Amino acid sequence: MSVTGAGHNADLIVINGRVLTIDDDNPTAEAVAVKDGAIIAIGSRASIEEFKGPATKVIDAKGGSVLPGFIEAHMHLFSGGAELAHLQLTGIHGFEALQKAIRDYAPTRPDAKMLVGQGVDYTVLGSERVTRHHLDAILPDRPFCMAAPDHHTMWANTKALEMAGILQGRTLGPGNEIVMDDDGLAAGELREGEAFGPVLDLAGESRVRLGLSTGGEPDPMPTAAERDADRDIMRRGLAWCARHGITSIQNMDGNLYQLELLAEIEAEEGLPCRVKIPFHYKNFMTLDMLDKASGMAESYNSEWLSSGMVKVFYDGVLDSWTAVMVEPYADRPDWVGEPLFTPQQFIDLAVAADRRGLQIAVHSIGDGAVRAVLDGYEAAQKANGKRDSRHRVEHIEVTTTSDVPRFAELGVIASMQPPHPPGAMDFPLEPTVSRIGPARWPLSYAWRTLKDAGAHVVFASDWPVSPIDPILGIQAAVLRKPWAESDPDQSFSLHEAIAGYTIEGAYAEFAEHRKGTLRSGYMADLVVLSMDIENTAPADLHKVRPVTTICGGKITYQA
Repeated sequence: MSVTGAGHNADLIVINGRVLTIDDDNPTAEAVAVKDGAIIAIGSRASIEEFKGPATKVIDAKGGSVLPGFIEAHMHLFSGGAELAHLQLTGIHGFEALQKAIRDYAPTRPDAKMLVGQGVDYTVLGSERVTRHHLDAILPDRPFCMAAPDHHTMWANTKALEMAGILQGRTLGPGNEIVMDDDGLAAGELREGEAFGPVLDLAGESRVRLGLSTGGEPDPMPTAAERDADRDIMRRGLAWCARHGITSIQNMDGNLYQLELLAEIEAEEGLPCRVKIPFHYKNFMTLDMLDKASGMAESYNSEWLSSGMVKVFYDGVLDSWTAVMVEPYADRPDWVGEPLFTPQQFIDLAVAADRRGLQIAVHSIGDGAVRAVLDGYEAAQKANGKRDSRHRVEHIEVTTTSDVPRFAELGVIASMQPPHPPGAMDFPLEPTVSRIGPARWPLSYAWRTLKDAGAHVVFASDWPVSPIDPILGIQAAVLRKPWAESDPDQSFSLHEAIAGYTIEGAYAEFAEHRKGTLRSGYMADLVVLSMDIENTAPADLHKVRPVTTICGGKITYQA
């Protein structure tokens, strides 16, 4: 798009800003002009004010930074929206504090079929592991369950276990476990989705989890009232994103139902964020199920709502020993974890999905999982020929020296989350750092190592696993400290961290030519911040707040 003069009145201009474009050809400016959903000019305040007409909306940035809208490259929109109404247990420590939080919350939800807590530390009771007996002592007469921040472990009281029919245990698939007690009954700890699914289903929110739990569609299909309620949950999640400066979402669970709900919202009032929803391929599926993934990709391919990605879980998490390691866990020397797919099953899946031109994104936390997934991507390249596939590895909490260069060699994106390293934000050091062991610390959450080896490193929150706020993520990336003095520094500069939440996110969805930087002709997706982020001390970055979010030229949030 070219603009030939001031006769072209802008719909909206942002003036008096410290515009950080993330565009090497034109790194800074004072003002931006927007028309018909696109940026039409960037430059000095005087040059941009020439685009001001009688109907032009003027936003005064008051000296605050103006950035490309944040691109959230790994999150869970539907379940995150639902969880905003749950009991938040982040930062609660000790039995008495846990008891008070639960007992204060319970009366506020008198009609809830199941009370659900979120974000409770694995070490909430110190070194003592939580059991149903602890929760029974707090709340014996109503079903209650609570999830760890990583959403891979839950704890339930006896009432919840009984109602879910799993107090006596149950046979589960690989990588899932109902921890049993010496008395032959469930202890209360439930590891991975098959174990805690029956408990969570009692909360009546099973539809929000289908994109994670089965990748399938609601059965029976929701009533009109249920569908309305689900759209409201989506709206709540989208509004939460917009208020944090987010303009694009790459969701990491999915089914057709989520796309349909978002399409209905788009038709009714427009979407406040652009959303990409994957097809979630589970280990009980067969490769012909990828027909559905291809169908979703064909039906949804606009700049507001798209698919075209296959999401896969290869392993679990470190804290419950369900991540897959090359060498045994430091605190469990006979155990490397159990993969959700065999290496050959994953190779077959990668080859089949790649052949269809679909992008693949795989949850891989342990170094054994990371290696198996890279092997799958390499096999796909050999089988189908090399193309610009931009397949992704999600999390990469531990890797190995020999696998680091393979990311750049295979053109694979390292999708990583600055809030996740223990000690970086909300997650405590234990039990994770002891599980990994000092020998593996140098290649744990190795953002800098991977970036220096030529990988594209994209940042995100994994909300609701971590707080959604990209600015907190940027601060965590900048302030990252090694666990031992001998470990390499994995921190990012401010500009690198911002790029991880903008241009790298755009690259991850093949859209770097349309968004992720502020440039004439690009989408008018931007965020105005309360302060000049470049002149804010790293320790004070959390004080910087989004004051205006603009997506597609429309204001989607204003403080």
